[in-house]
Amino acid sequence: MTGNPSPGVLYVLVCGSPMARDVGVLVTLAQNDGWDVCVVTTPDGRKFVDVAALQAQTGHPVRSTYKSPGDPDALPPADAMIVAPATVNTVNKWAAGITDTLVLGLLVEGYGYGVPTAVVPYTNKVMALHPALHESLAKLRDWGVHVLYGEDVCRLGGPGQTDRFRGQFPWRRALQAVSPTAAAAAGSRVEPGAIP
Repeated sequence: MTGNPSPGVLYVLVCGSPMARDVGVLVTLAQNDGWDVCVVTTPDGRKFVDVAALQAQTGHPVRSTYKSPGDPDALPPADAMIVAPATVNTVNKWAAGITDTLVLGLLVEGYGYGVPTAVVPYTNKVMALHPALHESLAKLRDWGVHVLYGEDVCRLGGPGQTDRFRGQFPWRRALQAVSPTAAAAAGSRVEPGAIP
C-alpha cells in the first residue's frame, strides 16, 4: 500500500467463463491498490471460482443470489464495479435492464447510483459475431460504462478454445478503468452511493 487513501469498495462481478478461474489475480491487484474487494458471481460464474479461497482473500462472503427480504446487507456498498469476465448472456440482459441474477441487479442499480463500472466481455469468436452483443456493448458505452473489448484488449478463441488466450486477460486494464483518477478524468454522472 502506498499510504494514499483507500479508493473504496470494489465489487468484482464474475460470470460463467473459464477466465473466471483467474479472478483472484484481479482481487490481488485491487487489494494492492488499496481497494476493499467483494466478489459476486452469477450462478454459473460460481462454478468456475474457488469460493473458499476468494472469501479468505477478501474477508467477505462470495454472493451469488439475492438476499431474503429483511436480511441485513452482507457486503458494504460499492464505490466501483468491474464485470470480468462478462458473458454474452449477462451483457445482453444488462443492456435490456433485466435483473434475474444478483450480478444484474447490482449493475442496473449501479447505473442509477452512478457507480463507475467497467466490463470485460469474453466469449468465443463465433458467439461474438452476434449483432445483439455489439448493440448491447454500444448501449453500455453510451451509458458511461468502460467497455474493454476487441482484439486489442483480449483475443478470443474458437468454441471450446476460450482458454487459449487466458494469460492475456486484461485484469490490470479493467482495474485502471475504474480507478479514482480515471473516474475523475471521465467525470461521473452522480456521486457513487450505496447499493442495497
